[in-house]
Amino acid sequence: MLYYNFKYELKILLRSRWIQLISILLLGLFVFAAFNGENKVEKRKVNISKARTEVQASDKNMLAVLDSLENGMNVHVSRYKIPTSPISIGNYYPRVAAMDPNDMGFLAVGQSDIFTHYVLPTVFGDDFALNFTEMTSPIQLLFGSFDLMFVIVYLLPLLIIAFSYNVLSEEKERGTLRLLASQPISIRKWVLQKLAMRLFCLFVIIIVVSAIVFGFFANVPFISFLSFLALVFCYMLFWFSLAFAINISSSKSAKNALSLLGLWIVFVLLMPSIISQTGDIFYPIPPRTEMISEIREHKAAATKKQDQILDNFLRDHPEYAVNDPSQARSFWHGYIASQQLIKEELEPLFSDYEDKLKKQQSWVSKFQWISPAIITQSALGTMAGTTKEDYNNYQNQVYQFAADWRNYFVPLLYNNKTFNKTMYKELPTFTYAPKKDHSLLYAIVGLLLISVVVIAITMFSYTINLKRKGMVLMQ
Repeated sequence: MLYYNFKYELKILLRSRWIQLISILLLGLFVFAAFNGENKVEKRKVNISKARTEVQASDKNMLAVLDSLENGMNVHVSRYKIPTSPISIGNYYPRVAAMDPNDMGFLAVGQSDIFTHYVLPTVFGDDFALNFTEMTSPIQLLFGSFDLMFVIVYLLPLLIIAFSYNVLSEEKERGTLRLLASQPISIRKWVLQKLAMRLFCLFVIIIVVSAIVFGFFANVPFISFLSFLALVFCYMLFWFSLAFAINISSSKSAKNALSLLGLWIVFVLLMPSIISQTGDIFYPIPPRTEMISEIREHKAAATKKQDQILDNFLRDHPEYAVNDPSQARSFWHGYIASQQLIKEELEPLFSDYEDKLKKQQSWVSKFQWISPAIITQSALGTMAGTTKEDYNNYQNQVYQFAADWRNYFVPLLYNNKTFNKTMYKELPTFTYAPKKDHSLLYAIVGLLLISVVVIAITMFSYTINLKRKGMVLMQ
């Protein structure tokens, strides 16, 4: 019976042109979404490449000036930019701290349209004042980007609903259900087999379309491609399990369609919004304007007592005062000391800010299992490397690099040493290390478990209802 169900279901789908229509539609959606995502990735790569090219050109000129100075030649360079000064190197010849997109970056734009992918930390300036945000169109932020994540999380369930909402009700409305009931198979198994056939057909289409898209837009490891397909299959299975539950419990096509659309609104739109809003309510983050005002107050107070701060700094760091009292104190000696003090005084403020941000993220992670849409969106964002957690990881690495960059020049400044060509190769460099994450495996297992639970509850409820009806008939 299973063989005949699959055989005739395939004939029905081909004759009704459902398979052909969905194949063309999915191919168009996937290609257009991947094209948009790849454009974003290429734009990022071009911007990072330009920044690195500019730094390389600047370094080349700097080395040429150093070579001329070491050979006793005159150079026409502003005294503020003479590269023998450590502070000049630290301010005017920074390194690029870049977050290069990964191979799967085209899957999801995520937070990449909000945060920049590279910064240039210098000695002058504060770690906390590094600009990680970009000017972005508010209209685009409101509607989001049309990428593969949007197609899979938002549009694919709608196609599944249109493909499966009337599997049983259509037979009832046509009057052919009595003929099916005469066959040696239960209604629930028959519906389950028909939906399994439709899941199989749709997943085969997804495999073919994804292979075309990945082959054209990305060169990713085969294991990454399989992981993507496994995640999509589990997400599809969830929606087909809901379709099975609705088909079994309802008898009218219109009611089925409305019920499934209502579930789509709940799982895809309503629950993510509720979880996000409750996180903001329970763990509110102070306005950025307040933090900026407090930072300015600390900086103004530190500027007024810069000489005293410098004396205390040199007292705490005698290794930097070896040349005192003959050491000539410049603006930079007091500035570096005051920045260290400001950073220490503002540490509780930043710690509180980071703590509340982590609690918000933890809140979302804790309740994401309520909505498979959140699970899938988070997993796709992790594969693309464009989640909020990825950018937090990048920012923390940049802050550490900015501190390492400044600390490299502090001993040179306080010990009155000059910079030379041999020190160039010793300059700190930045290498982004993506965070290790196992959320993809958890997402796949979680979606499978949710789907199995939905199917099991549906089968159990159907059995209970049949027993109740049988008892009523006997009475």
